[in-house]
Amino acid sequence: NAISEFFFWNEFGVRYNFIEVDYLIYTNTVIGNIMESYPVVPLFSGIGLLTALFTYFIVIHTKPFLYNLPSFSDKIKGLIIYVVLFVISVLVIPFLAEQEKSSNVFTNELQADGLYKFYVAFMTNELDYHKFYKTLPDAEAFAILKNQLLGISNQTTLRTIKSDSAAIRKNVVLITIESYSAEYLKVFANEKKLTPFLDSIAKESLQFTNLYAVGNRTVRGLEAVTLCLPPSAAESVVKRVDNKEKFSTGSIFKQKGYTLKYMYGGDAYFDNMGDFFGGNGYDIIDKKSFAPEEISFSNIWGVCDEDMYTKAIKVMNSEAKKNKPFFNHIMTVSNHRPFTYPEGKIDISPKIKSRDGGVKYTDYALKQFFAMASKQSWFKNTVFVILADHCASSSGKTELPMDKYHIPAMIYAPGFIPAKEDTILMSQIDIMPTVFGLLNFSYQSKFYGQDVFSPEYKPRAFIATYQDLGLIKDDVLTIISPVKKVKQFQLISLPNPKLKRGFNLFYEEKPLTKMREDLVNETISYYQTSAYLLKNKKYQK
Repeated sequence: NAISEFFFWNEFGVRYNFIEVDYLIYTNTVIGNIMESYPVVPLFSGIGLLTALFTYFIVIHTKPFLYNLPSFSDKIKGLIIYVVLFVISVLVIPFLAEQEKSSNVFTNELQADGLYKFYVAFMTNELDYHKFYKTLPDAEAFAILKNQLLGISNQTTLRTIKSDSAAIRKNVVLITIESYSAEYLKVFANEKKLTPFLDSIAKESLQFTNLYAVGNRTVRGLEAVTLCLPPSAAESVVKRVDNKEKFSTGSIFKQKGYTLKYMYGGDAYFDNMGDFFGGNGYDIIDKKSFAPEEISFSNIWGVCDEDMYTKAIKVMNSEAKKNKPFFNHIMTVSNHRPFTYPEGKIDISPKIKSRDGGVKYTDYALKQFFAMASKQSWFKNTVFVILADHCASSSGKTELPMDKYHIPAMIYAPGFIPAKEDTILMSQIDIMPTVFGLLNFSYQSKFYGQDVFSPEYKPRAFIATYQDLGLIKDDVLTIISPVKKVKQFQLISLPNPKLKRGFNLFYEEKPLTKMREDLVNETISYYQTSAYLLKNKKYQK
């Protein structure tokens, strides 16, 4: 357990938590990932050898005890002492857990008990918003939301999005890149040259330099770009039983006559992706769809990104013959531990199994995809949306460290969307409504996400863990947490002379001595109303 905790900390920066519980569901994939990522056999052999040695010495030194066994009464006394100590420990550990009150998250995590944290995560994998979080009367919460989403009425987010121009029926390809932090890109002062292709294509794209992922798991990113609503407490909508027939980006495209596909190089069973996307009208292309000759390399997560992109080109060529526009959502897999990929593609050997290698190969595979796509008949009539699902890591000294949610995002459509660096504060949930705006779509919307170029848009972003739910607005981070806790931090930008204005990554989060109640109530209104709509099945298509 100690060794397991060491590697879990190394990966996530915390003791056992909801991720550990979540991963137990997908034992084949996760155990395979662990076997490919870590020297499991040497570790287990070492533990076995140490155990054997200790056992040998224990046996040698306890022979006198075995020849002079305690009496029945002695055993009863020992049992009573053991039970008393056990009961005390069961009571004391939760009490000590409540003393984790340091402002430094690492301090709290280090003093915690890993198994107890696992137990807490297991027992709280579902959180009822009204039970655990600070609330407002529902009518008041929706009234506050109405100031942010103009045109809504009563207890709904339904409103009309109206364009003054005719809809532009271009194909849309959404690429969500696994674990891709903004700090990997050259424009964010990275000097390792890990992303030469993305660095080059960013100059030809509408690039959003101040966009934040809603969470730190793939399902959160998928939920954000598909449902365009704030992250829910505990389990993602993607993994809930009630995850079908939702109001989604796919449902809007389908109304407009598009075909829908979700493409994933692994098994879409993982993280319930197949059930979610299939239940929301998407056709699924995953590893099971590949013929053996279409796979040049794979690991436990699935086929390499090059193979996925080659398959995607074949699928899109077939779709283009139907004279219908298509919306294809591609999820990459290569930038994930164990960071293995085909030999000879980049100058970092896959044998090293480094994150830098995973990042650089992901960029290389993207370059190959665009090289192939640019030769196809449908290329010039296609809008490419590229962004990350989440950052590479989420741990920091604060509950929600800003730099661990800052992701790259760009829209590439030369000749249609002018290249520009846009520094407006926005959320992952805004990317697709913004694309709809660029395509002049008129539709009935239930989205919390907004077109950031609309005059009605008020800059803000959402970031969250499975428990801490945050809102960034007016240089203030407001966090609501279980047991109805509320915290606020003034965001003080830490300047970097190598970065251009509007490209800041790092912030000091200074606790506010006096709460801004307007932002507290706005934060509550977003999360409470979205929880209400999901619970009462009012976010259906």
